[in-house]
Amino acid sequence: MSSCFFSIMYMMKMQGEETLQCFNRRTDSLKFIVFFLWLITGPECTTGSASRRLTVQTGGTLIIPCHYDLKYINHKKYWCFHAKSYYNYCSILAYANETKARVSVIDHPDQSFFTVTMRNLQHEDTGGYWCVVEIGGILEIDESEQLYLTVQAAPDVSVVSSSVYGHEGGDISVQCFYSSGYQNEVKQWCRYKDQSCYTVGRTNTSQSSSVQISDDGRRSFTVLMTGLRLTDSGWYYCSAGDLHVPVQLNVSESVTTEGSKRNRHYLYLELLIPAVVLLMVIVVSAVILRKKHNRNEYITEVNRVRASDTVSGNGSSSVLAENDVTYTSVIVQPKTEASSPVSVEDEVTYSSVHKWKPLNT
Repeated sequence: MSSCFFSIMYMMKMQGEETLQCFNRRTDSLKFIVFFLWLITGPECTTGSASRRLTVQTGGTLIIPCHYDLKYINHKKYWCFHAKSYYNYCSILAYANETKARVSVIDHPDQSFFTVTMRNLQHEDTGGYWCVVEIGGILEIDESEQLYLTVQAAPDVSVVSSSVYGHEGGDISVQCFYSSGYQNEVKQWCRYKDQSCYTVGRTNTSQSSSVQISDDGRRSFTVLMTGLRLTDSGWYYCSAGDLHVPVQLNVSESVTTEGSKRNRHYLYLELLIPAVVLLMVIVVSAVILRKKHNRNEYITEVNRVRASDTVSGNGSSSVLAENDVTYTSVIVQPKTEASSPVSVEDEVTYSSVHKWKPLNT
């Protein structure tokens, strides 16, 4: 009886372990199937999950900055699009540093961002976009940021120019326009790099330039930045509600600074040229003085020889050193007719040279 009982218990245990192993295998299979389906379909991203919502006029051009972490400088970057905002079905429009059709992507690794330029935008370009950095590996998820772009005949938020220029120490002004539907929305001027924002109607403080924002209540607000610094260069955006418009600020050295550099350059030239001229005068003067000194030494030596000869009785004070005087005798002789067909009047001049030597006394 007891042996039968233990046999039944053993069979139930073995059956339970087999059932558990089967369940575990089914669970692993289910996990694999779920993971496989996730790879195929992936999470569906809706427009509400977009980190930025942009709007642009039909036929217009839009430049979009995409920032990334410094550790991804050497990774591939690309720009991806899907009309219904499904990331796993999006089409790669262009990789970094290439142009395809109406899209150009340029990487700026020294500033850890890349820019996307889209030209001649049409209504069918409305949809979801992604700034993507490839991480590598099948199971590794790429770094991405979703944006949603709306192409409209009359954009709800816009600016006159997407690029503004200023000088160090100077001021710049940006006017941002919004539609009537956004009149009561919060208006801001923000920097992409650190997401620091300045809001209309609030006290704004900054450790760099002074930023003032004023809403005229007539569908536009103005951003005034004073006391610009070189570090203020970068990408900003006007926003009304959840709509953004990118604006690039370029701050260059002030005219005064550039003028000072040019003045210093000219000053160096003004000092260098006289110095070179003075050096040349000194060198020429030295050469002339040297020649004059050698000549004086020669004359002095001749006079010394003359004086020595006079004292020794070799001549008067007018006696010259040997080889100082050379005499030339000239003989003119007419040519004969036989020697030359030239006229008798032609003459030939002969010359002989004799050196004078003083007589011994």
